[in-house]
Formats: sequence, C-alpha cells, structure tokens
Amino acid sequence: MRNPLEMTEVEMPLIHQLEGYGYTYLTGEEVDQHKERRARSSIVFEKRLSKSLEKLNPWMTAANIDKVIDELTMVTETDNFAANQAVHDKLLGRGMTVQQDLGSGKKNQTVVLFDFENLDNNDFLVVNQISYENANGTIRPDVVIYINGLPLIIIECKSPKLKWDTQLPEGVRQFDRYQSTHPKLFWYNQMLVVTSRDRARIGTVGARPQHYGLWKDPYPLTTEDIGSDRPQDILVAGTIRPEAVLDLMRNFIVYDGKVKKLARYQQYRAVNKAIGRIVKGERPNDRGGVVWHTQGSGKSLTMVYLAMKLRRISSLENPMLVIVTDRQDLDNQITKTFQNCNFPNPIQASSVADLKRQLNKGPGTTVMTLIQKFQGEEEDGTGFPVITKAENIIVMTDESHRSQYKGLALNMRKALPNATFIAFTGTPIDKEKRSTTAKFGAYIDKYTIEQAVEDGATVPIMYESRLPQLQVKGETLDELFERVFYEYDEDGREKIKQKHVNEELVLTSPDRMEQIALDIVRHFEEHILVNGYKAQVVAVSRRAAVEYQKLIENYAAGKFESAVIFSSGHNDEQELRDYHISKEEEKVLIERFKQPYETDNLSMLVVCDKLLTGFDAPIEQVMYLDRPLREHNLLQAIARTNRRYDENKHYGLIVDYFGVSRFLDQALEIFSDNDVRGALESVDEELPRLEQRCRTVMRFFDGLSKEQREEAVLRLKDEDERADFDQAYKRFAISMDKVMPSPKAEPFIADLKFAGLIRQLAKSRFSIDDGLHIADCGEKVRQLVHKYLVLEKIEIRDPIQLLDSKFDEEVESNVLPESKAAQMEHAIRKEISVKLEEDEVYYTKISERLAKLLQRFKERQITIDDLLKEYQKMREDLASKEAGKTQSGLTKEQEPYYNKLLELYEGKHDEVELKQWAVEIRTYFEERVTVIPDWKGKLDFRRKLNADLKILLISKTKNMDETMMLCGYFAALAETQF
Repeated sequence: MRNPLEMTEVEMPLIHQLEGYGYTYLTGEEVDQHKERRARSSIVFEKRLSKSLEKLNPWMTAANIDKVIDELTMVTETDNFAANQAVHDKLLGRGMTVQQDLGSGKKNQTVVLFDFENLDNNDFLVVNQISYENANGTIRPDVVIYINGLPLIIIECKSPKLKWDTQLPEGVRQFDRYQSTHPKLFWYNQMLVVTSRDRARIGTVGARPQHYGLWKDPYPLTTEDIGSDRPQDILVAGTIRPEAVLDLMRNFIVYDGKVKKLARYQQYRAVNKAIGRIVKGERPNDRGGVVWHTQGSGKSLTMVYLAMKLRRISSLENPMLVIVTDRQDLDNQITKTFQNCNFPNPIQASSVADLKRQLNKGPGTTVMTLIQKFQGEEEDGTGFPVITKAENIIVMTDESHRSQYKGLALNMRKALPNATFIAFTGTPIDKEKRSTTAKFGAYIDKYTIEQAVEDGATVPIMYESRLPQLQVKGETLDELFERVFYEYDEDGREKIKQKHVNEELVLTSPDRMEQIALDIVRHFEEHILVNGYKAQVVAVSRRAAVEYQKLIENYAAGKFESAVIFSSGHNDEQELRDYHISKEEEKVLIERFKQPYETDNLSMLVVCDKLLTGFDAPIEQVMYLDRPLREHNLLQAIARTNRRYDENKHYGLIVDYFGVSRFLDQALEIFSDNDVRGALESVDEELPRLEQRCRTVMRFFDGLSKEQREEAVLRLKDEDERADFDQAYKRFAISMDKVMPSPKAEPFIADLKFAGLIRQLAKSRFSIDDGLHIADCGEKVRQLVHKYLVLEKIEIRDPIQLLDSKFDEEVESNVLPESKAAQMEHAIRKEISVKLEEDEVYYTKISERLAKLLQRFKERQITIDDLLKEYQKMREDLASKEAGKTQSGLTKEQEPYYNKLLELYEGKHDEVELKQWAVEIRTYFEERVTVIPDWKGKLDFRRKLNADLKILLISKTKNMDETMMLCGYFAALAETQF
C-alpha cells in the first residue's frame, strides 16, 4: 500500500513543476486508454517515437522510420550495462544512420533523434503510476520521463515521514528490483532520481546510494527564479527542465569503464559558465579564466565534459584542444581519464618536436602535453616559434598555480597567440599576488573545500599533533648548538650552523626517527589499518624516506607491507641507488597500494616529494607528516586523504610529527578566508560534537541505570524509535572514531560500550538481520564494544529464529512479559518476511492476523498473557506449515499454487478443480526445469517456459489479464522453489 504523502507531498508537486516547464502529463491509466503503446509490456511509446522521427527527419521514408524503431527496441546485448551503453551511444553519442537516396544516390543519412537547438520540436512527457508487465510480474515506478517516446528518467518518490537515512537506500533498492525483473526499461535510462521533496539525489544505472549526488544549484536559474529552495524543486529545475535535461544527457554523461558517470552540479555549472565566456568573449583574453574546484571534487572529469561540449558547438568550428600539465604522472592520469571516457583520439605529445607537429594539425585535434615541452631551442638561441595564430584553440591547464608564470608559459602563449586559456586548479588563488587570475582572467567558477565536504564530495580532514616533544622548533637548533658547540664563541657557532646544520639534521637523528617510526606503526595498526585503510609517510629527504621505510618494515613485523617511492638522481649514492625503481615498477606499487588490504597488504608508501600532488588513492586515510610544507604544497599534500572511499570513511587524518601546525595559519593567510575554511579541523574541534552526540544517544535511556538492560532494550521495541536510536548511535560512533586514540575520548567510552551493548541485545531480541550491526560503525569502535560484550559474557550471535528448538528457552530468559511479547512479535514478523516468497498468500494472511492481534492489545481488548498465548498458537501454526502439514491436503510444494488460485477463484471454481490445477502447474515446472540446473540464466528457455505456461493457464482461466498476472506470480514462485 502506497503512503498517501508520497503522492500529495512529493509526486504531484514534481509533476506540476514539470507541467510548468512545458511537459505533458498523463497517468498510467490514461497512457493505456489513449493506446500510447502496443501492450502493457511495451517500454517504448512507439507512436510518439514515430511522430518525433517523422518531425525531425521529414525526408525519412516510413520503412526507414520502422527500421530505426526496430533497432532501438531490439537491443542484442545480453549484459544490461552494455545494453544501456549501446543505447546511449545511439541516442546521444555516435548516433544512428539509415540508407536512403536524397537525390544523389543511396547513402547513409544521419538520423536526428532529438532537436538540441529548438527544444519545442521535442515531445516532453511525464507519466506517473504506469504499469510494465512481463513474465516476471508487474512493476509500477512512481514517475517516468519520456522524451520523444523514450523512457529516459525514472523517479522514485519517498514519503517525507520515512526516516531520512533510509529514503535513498530504499529508493535505490527499488531501482535494483525493477532492473532485475524488467531490465529492458533500463536500456534507455539516463538518470535515476530518488526524492522526498526535502531530500533529493540523482544517479545513474548501477550507482550505489553513496554515489547519488545532490543538485544544489539550478544554474543558470536561481532559487528566486524557481520560487523555491526545496531540494526537489532545485533538482528538477536544474536537471529535468527541458533546457537542462537534453544538455546533461548529451554532454555530461560518460562511461568510465563499468561505471556510468553523470556530472555533479558544480561540474555542470563550471562547464556552461566556461562555454558562455568562450562563445561570447570578443578577444582571447576575454574568453579565458580560472576554474577552482577543490581537490577530490572531480576536476579531470570536468575537463572531459568541457572538451565534449566544446566539440559540439558549431560556432567554434571543431576547436583544437590542448591539455597542459606540469608533471608526467598528471599527464598520464588525465590522458587515462579522457581515454577511459571514450573521448575520441587524445594524443600525448612525446617530445618537443612531436608537440610542434601535433599543434600544426589544426581543428579536431586533442593534444595532451607537459608544459616542459614548450622549450626553446637553446643551441641556436631562438625561443619557441609561433605555431598557429588560429583562434579556435582552447588550452586547458591543470594545477595552474605551480608553473604558469615562468618562461615555459610565455613560450606556450607565444606558440598559440590567439588561443583561449582556461586554468583548472585544485587549490585557491593567492590573494596577495592573484597571479593565476592575472594571467588567465577572472574566476569562472569556485567550489570550495567547505562546499565539497558539505556535499559529501570529499571527507573532512582532521589534524592530530603527535609526540610534540620531538617536533622541530627553531629554538631546538639554538639549544643544541649551545650544548654541543659550547667551546666555540657565538660567531664560530653561527658559522658552523650555517655551513653544516639545518632542519634535516635534527629531523633525521636516529633516536628521533626510531621513536616516530614505532609510533607510526602503532597508530596505524590500532586506528587506521583496523578499518581497512592505508597511509603515506612524508619524510624530509630521500635518505630519511629510505630510513623510515626500513624502520617501519621492521616494526610492522609482517602485519603489513611498506614501500618507498622517490625521484632518482644520477649522482645518488649507492644506498639510494638500491631503492631506484623503473616507471613501470612504480606504477605497479601504486596500483597495489590502491587495492583493498585483503587483496594486497601493501599499506604504506613512504615518500619525500613524489605523490604529494595529483595522486588519487581513495583508500588512503592518513598522512604521517615529518617535513615542513607550506602554502599550496601544504593544501595539495593534505588533500591526498580527502577522497571518499566507502561508507565508513568519514574523515581523512593528518598526523603531524614536524609541528607543521605552526605554518598552517601562515600558510592559509595567503588565501581568502572563505576559500580555505574547513581545510583542516583539529581533533579537539570534534569534542563538543562528540559530547552532544553522546547525550542524544543516552537520552533514549533516561531514568534507567546501566544495570537495567532489559528495560533499556524495550525502549527500542518500536521500529521508529529503533531507527532514531540507530541514527544517533552511528553519529556518536563516528565522532568517537575521529577522537580516539586521544585521551579526551575517555569520558565517553563507558556510554559507547553501554549503547553498543543495548544495540546488540536489541538485534538479537527483535530478530534484526539488516540493522543495528556493530560492524557498521567502523572496526575501531566495533572492537571496543566487542571486547566489552565478551567481558559481560554477552554472546555476539544472530537472532534465534522462531522455529528454533531453543526459542522457548530464549524467550523465557526475559523477566518482563513485555520483553517476551516483543521478542515473539519480532520473531513472527521475521519468519513471515523470510518465507513470504514461498507462499505469499498464506504468509500475508498470517501478517494480517498479527496486525489485528496487536490492535486488540493496543485497545486493551486482551491482556499481555492473552497476547502471549495467541503468539504461541501462531508459532505452532507456522511450525506445522514448515513441517509440511498442509491445510489443503496437497504437498508442501503444491499448496502455494493452490493458495493463489483459491484467493482468486474462491466461489467461482470448485476447490477440487483448483487443487487439480495446482498439481498440474507444479508438475509443469518440475518436469521442465529440474533437468536444466542453470535454467534461470537461459533467457530463451525462460521465454519458451513462460509462453507455454500462458497457453496452459489461458485454457483454464479464459481471461488474458488473469493469465498474465498468474504467469508472473507462478514464474517467480518456481524460481524460489527450484
């Protein structure tokens, strides 16, 4: 039964908003009344598709229109993802052609499927509550968006009253169910939306809940334009409004391997702002600018989206695109991103001479190059030549703050004097010099550190100072000199200091390095590796990196592997030469590091300068820092830990052994406050949040002592209350995970242990398999609670099931009758949910019986003792069912078929006759499928099985609608039984 709030508060406001944008609205019932499709099994509205093809291609013959429709409706790929990609390529990629003579012989002619210029030439339709039927049954998505007769967007609406953290996962699970039973609907799908009006997110086929994105900016509209600041209204305006939806589907979707990626709102906004500036600017200098999107928020993909759209703007005449970076690993990374997204023919310039050749190729070329390849020919004293004065050249430079102000940048601008330069940077611009904006023009778009964390695009970075007694301070050097060189006068000491001593000497003292290496290993094993994440160690020099790696490898005692990576020099001593590795070996180490610990235990990379920028490894959670880093370098380095990885990675961590915090304020002073707000958060800043979250959890047990466990568990009997508690507990656990191992977490440990204990007891008492797991709060917290449970002799086990021989004993272990009743109620519910697919009719009746019983108890028509007796009767009935004692006299396997037939035909057909039908249908499946072990995976066999079943059923029911419904029901039942 649908929640009425879904319709009134979510679905209808969304539909009315789309009607305001020019969409036609039909209900599913109206679709079938108007005969918009051939049958209820049809996915595509062929009449509308045919009309659109005729309108957009007036030259096309009727036979060719039919050919196009056939090609779009009969996809040959058996893999659903491959089918989706193939259809996207036909609709929005390479397109489709038909052979036809338009006056100069029979040739391939391009088919226009959408009019991207004149939107009124397209047919925009929103449909709600439409049913799709096939042999697997019937589904009814909440809202489907059809454009030119094709179902391109599916929207799942959730009641605003549903618990906020279950709305999105439930919507995604619904999409997964639809996809498993009605895969054809998802061949055409470009976007999936889950919304409850106050929460709305958008994703693509195959995306997990954590990959669905917010849409917080309706660009180019404003919230004033749309008259609302509700998330659903903003998302609909920003993504489904006709002007936006075709642009998004055409230019902002890529297939990166087996992942379909849709742009985030900041990527869409930045690309379209850049396009606007490029198209409208009168001179090259007016067309350029800076896109600052903080690290980890998808800068490389933004460049891909921009490149895709630039290629399609006719006024730019297929521009040459030049992608410039200043490091080989960045060049390789961005080239790989373009290639993975099937961007056509990106070419990496292999040398200075090759770069000049590529830049001479003209329109349509995509060149990837290092800025170092813009070198002058020093032998004859000449600089880099002018290569082309063409204006339709767009240069995109990555990480522009590092290298764009030197001679190489001048050479690049001299070679391409009329090109447009767009700078992409992951760190904000120096407010003093404003050098990037001075060179490239004003900001095109900004997406700050704080915004990325708020959106969940990145995780916040926490800062922890360790072993402060070993941190290097200026006075440390002075004190050492006075003690060691006390025989020299002040001038003599100063000369020795200037010649021989620096921070590195102090940082690499053997005793200090041993203490730090041991602390790193302990901290890493107890607080990072336990959750499955990995680490980088940053040393002051290559020699220090080698020494740290030796110490760490020794102290790790085989529990994890470490490796050292640094740039090799020709004049390196033998000790460093032993650690030289080739480019290929380095790539292998990096790929190993990115794998889960269970797959590869290479868990720690020790570096000096390498891998501090442009290195993406989402599995990295911590950076152990033992060297000075300043300004951009500091922001770049710490951002290695801010990538999202899984649902348990809530933060990145910088562990500081050097004392870099002293430079932090100084480093951030050069940037605008708003730009760097939230760059680093001290563990101490989490304490007020931890205290508040602890209080929220413990309020559930107000008035109870920690000894009143049974009463505490009863507080979580109600499902809504349990969901609220679970949400509060997870937040408490996340804060504890951030603050531990600091001693400041100590006051909260007892409450965490108690709440975790009650959570575990509730899981066992109320037969909960998919919630309240202590493992879902991170391994560090889990181990703390687990040890406490062992200490308290509480067994961590799955709930005892209703029909288990020990269930009575388990129930009797409760003292309070309310606890006994609660445990029995939840065990009966669990039994129903587990067995429902085996006999939906029978178990639905049991569910209704339970609901009536609870209502009577609520209205005080029966006592708690009566309730317990009724529960016992229900348990006995369910045990009889499980043992095969059927009410009908049929076998346990035949009865589910009979129960469904009886539900439909009681009073219309004799019960003896219905039993004969049930035996015949069960036998029908048994004879055909038991001889083919993998029958479920054989599509042709299943089609024939269902077709023959329809013939068998229609001969009995004489009604096609009833036959279709029963066919889907019995096919699903057979899948469960066989």
